[in-house]
Formats: sequence, structure tokens, C-alpha cells
Amino acid sequence: MLSVPDEWREEKVHGGQRDMSEKAWEGNTLFQRAGHTGPPLRDAGERGKVGGEVSRGKEKENGEAVGKETEGTDKETLMMELTRMVQKTVKESSWWERRGIDCTILAVAFLCLPPAFLLLSSNQALWFTLGMVLMGVAHGVITIKGTHLASHGALSESPAWGEFWAVFFIEICGSFTARVGVQAHIKMHHAHTNIVGLGDSSTWKVPSLSRTVYLFIAPLAVPIITPLAALSQLRGHSLVQVLKTVSMVALGMYSQYWLLIHVSGFRSPFTTLLCMLVCRAMLSVPYIHVNIFQHIGLPMFSPTSRPKRIYQMTHGVLNLPRNPLLDWIFGHSLINCHVEHHLFPFLSDNMCLKVKPLVSRYLKEKELPYHEDSYLSRLKLFFHKYQEFMVYAPSITELVGIQ
Repeated sequence: MLSVPDEWREEKVHGGQRDMSEKAWEGNTLFQRAGHTGPPLRDAGERGKVGGEVSRGKEKENGEAVGKETEGTDKETLMMELTRMVQKTVKESSWWERRGIDCTILAVAFLCLPPAFLLLSSNQALWFTLGMVLMGVAHGVITIKGTHLASHGALSESPAWGEFWAVFFIEICGSFTARVGVQAHIKMHHAHTNIVGLGDSSTWKVPSLSRTVYLFIAPLAVPIITPLAALSQLRGHSLVQVLKTVSMVALGMYSQYWLLIHVSGFRSPFTTLLCMLVCRAMLSVPYIHVNIFQHIGLPMFSPTSRPKRIYQMTHGVLNLPRNPLLDWIFGHSLINCHVEHHLFPFLSDNMCLKVKPLVSRYLKEKELPYHEDSYLSRLKLFFHKYQEFMVYAPSITELVGIQ
């Protein structure tokens, strides 16, 4: 257990359950849309303190515990203070910085598809291989970076366009259901990061597989598993929703199949499907690695004694170092700015990179954790501790203060 000050504790539990007014953050936007000039939004852990701060203000007016109140307020408003600093940076940034750079990267990925299809029509092994790699990389940018940004609404300030891009990237390009994907990622993973039974990344665990199979072989089946998982998630949904999702997923898969036959000149359905599988699975191994490296093996918390949001995220999230390939394909928010992304999930990849120096400096000044580790180091750690991390139930970390 980690021994820390009581200020690191979240709201007290009453009768075994937290008050509805103090429920966990559920993925609400940390920044209001364009035109908002008010103070930064508060997370759930801060909202419950308004009454307490008023009471302490009265004590200060009465001359009681002035020094203690000032020191306590500094610690209690860490997330609010950091949010104001980040919000200021966002407001001073241009549209190009906030969304333009990431939209351009996605546009370049789509522009790489026509030459990729043409190169796949070549009879020369070199050009054919180049076409395969180009299509695999473009598919990775679109289905990993694109779907991630779309799920957070980071591609547009318009809610309507945000919903459109979510369906386009997640369902048509990513072969998954947008509604369930956003619900699982925003409302569960981000709202309950490293909370056991909620956002503890247990969905990535397959205890029946050996470490070698899980880490290096099983990920190659992700393109097959994804649409099947989407179908299983549609149980209980309305018929209209099911038909819409199935139609969008089928449209995306058939479009690639049709283009491979009519543009690239594939003649056999088997070789066409095999090409689709290879392109879609090209980056699935590092995709699985990144998803488990940055949360599993870090402190996990009980739903009934979770820490305040800023401590939850700084303890339970890890950044990987800059990587030219993964930064561009996966996006900064999934690689070297994952801590920043979990603190401010509606920032684009480029904005996460821009606020990274500010966030890291602030957390270190406040003596908060800022986890960083290399890709190879995490891979070695997971290989040697596979049973502990990926098979057994995680141990619960308790930030010990006044119980």
C-alpha cells in the first residue's frame, strides 16, 4: 500500500456508496466549446469541495486556521489549477494546432490509398510489397489514430460532425460499432481508469493463451475478431441500430474487397481476403502492446476507495517515449502523451503534444507520479511477469490516509 496524505483521498463513502453528486467523472468534456470564456470545468472530485471551501473561507474570516486552510486549498485544487493552465494554452492555439495537423495526417493517409491499390496490381515483388506496406500503414493511421480521435470528438467542434466522423471511422473504417465503442472507451475506460472491475483493462486479458502466443501471434487475429466482437455487442440493441451498424461495417469491408478486385486486379476471393487480412493485421501486434503497456502493471484501485481524479490518472497511466513511426500512426495521445490524454481526453494528438511540457513540469513540481518507460522495457517486463499481469487478478493499491 502507498502511504500518502489524506488530501489524496477521494470523497468519503456514505453507507457503502458515494453520493450521486460526487460520482466518478464520466467522460464529460473538460473544455467547453468555442465561445466559452468562463472558468474551466471542474471534475467530479472537485465539485464536491465547493461547500467545504466556503466553510473554510468563513473560518479564515474568523481568524481560524489561516495557514492550514491556505495549504489545504493549494492541494485540493490541483486539477482545477492544471486545467486552467492547459485551457489557456488551448485558447491561445490556432485551429491548425488544435485540429488541422491531425486532420492533415488523416487526409494524407487517405491519399496514400490510391497509389497503394495501384502498386498492388504490379507483378514485381518489390512494388507489390511496397503497395502492401503502404496500405497497411494507411489503414493503421485511419483505424487507430482516426477512430481514437473520432471517439473523443477531437476532429470537429460540431456535435453533428463529431457523430458523423465517429460512425465513419469506427464503423466503416474500423469495423466496430460506434455507439458501443464510444461507451466503452469514454464512459468506462476514461471515467474509471484502473478501477478494478470497471476500467482496469481486463478486456485485453486472455488468460488461456501463453505469453508468446498472446504477445506475438494472437494479435494477428484482431481484424477477424473485431467485426465478430461488434456483432456480439449489438445484442439487446434496436433492430434499426443493428442494421445500421452491420451496413456500415459491411460497406467498409466490401469497399476494400471491391477495389482490390477491380483496381488491383486480384482474381481469387481467397487471395483478396488474405491481402485484406495482412494489411489490416500489419500493426495489430504493437496495437495490442500499447494498450496493455500503459495501464496494466500500474496501480489499480477499488471502486469504493478510488483516489481523486488527478491522482488516479497520474498513478494509473504511463507514457512511452517518442517514436517516429508509432507517433504518426497511432497518435501522440496513445504513445508519448498518454498521461496528458487521460487528464484532458478531448484534446487532439497535437495539442496533447503541445501541453506535454506544461503538464509534466506541473506534475513533477507537485511531486506527483509521471510514469515513463520504453517500449522494449515494457515488453520485457510483460514477458517475464505475464502470469502476474495478464492471468492473475490485479492487486488493489490503497492510497492510505484517514480511513
